[in-house]
Amino acid sequence: MTPNTRFVEPGAWEALQASFRWPRRTRFNIAEEVCERWARVAPDRVAMTYLRPDGETRDYTYLQLSRASSRLANALAARGLRAGDRCAVLLPQTPEALLTHLACYKLGAIVVPLFTLFGEDGLRFRLEQAGVKALVTDRDNLPKVLAIRDALPDLQILYSIDERIAGTFGFWQELGKAADRCATAKTGPDSPAFISFTSGTTGPPKGALHGHKVLMGHLPGVQTHHDFLPQSGDRMWTPADWAWMGGLMNCLMPSLWFGVPVVAHRMTKFDPDHAFWLMKAQGIRNAFLPPTALKLMRQSNGRAELRSVGAAGEALGADLTDWSSSALGTQINEFYGQTECNAVLGNSHTLFPPRPGSTGKPVPGHRVAVIGREGRPLPPDTPGEIAIHRSSRSMFLDYWGRPGVKEDKFVGDWMRTGDEGVMDADGYFWFRARADDVITSSGYRIGPTEIEDCLTGHPDIAMAAVIGVPDEVRTEVVRAFVVPVTGQGSDDLAAALIQRVRERISPHVAPRDIRFVDSLPMTATGKIMRRVLKADAP
Repeated sequence: MTPNTRFVEPGAWEALQASFRWPRRTRFNIAEEVCERWARVAPDRVAMTYLRPDGETRDYTYLQLSRASSRLANALAARGLRAGDRCAVLLPQTPEALLTHLACYKLGAIVVPLFTLFGEDGLRFRLEQAGVKALVTDRDNLPKVLAIRDALPDLQILYSIDERIAGTFGFWQELGKAADRCATAKTGPDSPAFISFTSGTTGPPKGALHGHKVLMGHLPGVQTHHDFLPQSGDRMWTPADWAWMGGLMNCLMPSLWFGVPVVAHRMTKFDPDHAFWLMKAQGIRNAFLPPTALKLMRQSNGRAELRSVGAAGEALGADLTDWSSSALGTQINEFYGQTECNAVLGNSHTLFPPRPGSTGKPVPGHRVAVIGREGRPLPPDTPGEIAIHRSSRSMFLDYWGRPGVKEDKFVGDWMRTGDEGVMDADGYFWFRARADDVITSSGYRIGPTEIEDCLTGHPDIAMAAVIGVPDEVRTEVVRAFVVPVTGQGSDDLAAALIQRVRERISPHVAPRDIRFVDSLPMTATGKIMRRVLKADAP
């Protein structure tokens, strides 16, 4: 006997959308859903395989995760962590990171996932904003925390997973002294679960507070994006950090809910050749691969045989989707969402034919529209702003510590994403640009995404970012920053790139300036920070 793993039944996409109904639940807890229910009926089922940096692997069953997370919950409670308190996780993909999530959900505490890439200033800002009381980290990241600890009066409980250091508690030593049974808090769908900070593409990061229902909100999308997860032999991996909504809720937690084993692995820096090796060595059948990773993998000669691939975070472009069929063994199902409300649009090539460049159709259970300035849905083929209806189960509860700011993001019942797009007559959505990334030139409104896709389609270009720079005559002109595959640019290559855009898209969107760079400014989630390029533009 196994728990139910069918959230969406196979069928025609339109019929699924029309017939879908969210389950009515007064009690809902992420730890119960992704771990405890499996531990009761399939205790020896493998939930996670941890591939250590030294190449050794260890399997963790649902029962082992249940017992260990209960020990941690009891240890944290003994140290004073209570329901509603915030506990930060500053770890790469490790068993301890997952255990901390599960333990906090059992207590009714609120998790604050943090990227290990953050420096002292980035950590201090988020820890202060969230009023974090407990933090779990490792030896690599502990020095950053210790350096700012005096500025964090709320931080009272500090765990190190590697060894006990002065001022910290030893993670595994504490677990060894605690009981392995813990009653799960009686949380509801809207009870706070975690705070996910926005990536800061449009300004200072904000802490989006999500309820336990956010897991439920992701299940229809993850199931359809991965062509009806779970299937026999499915095994999931992502290089995305679990501190990002993509790694946490597009991969880790839904996979555990579906009973699909997750492979966890620390990657200090993404290596495309290592990624291909890992997928083969670990028998990966399903992967969530952010566009930045896919662009780097395209430069490799590696090959994989996957059953399903999901991608989100940045628009993919036709070249990447064409490449994936031969290099990965399947088409990429691109999907769309934001930190505040994720996995609401997507593709599923087993249900309807993807259209290159489209982010797909609304996922069953989610209402998405393109709206005008007054907040009303626009007719097909009319450009506007992509918006998500308030009723979405993956909708955030509020911005932590920012009263009133949430409603500024809404017009009526529609959450404005800040993304310009269009819906065609067949219901496919097309992302054009962040509203603040749109370039106004000679009366034209130009989105950077299509130009960037064209530039990276050139075999000598690894990555590209496009911005508008002020121009007295045209208001703005297009400037492109490109990262050459070889690291070297030339006047001939610049001319070829400009001509490529003129011929393949239109002369009026062609860059008037090409800048060759070694790298592009990116958020910790791999999104290009065009605002940084704009700020630095002369």
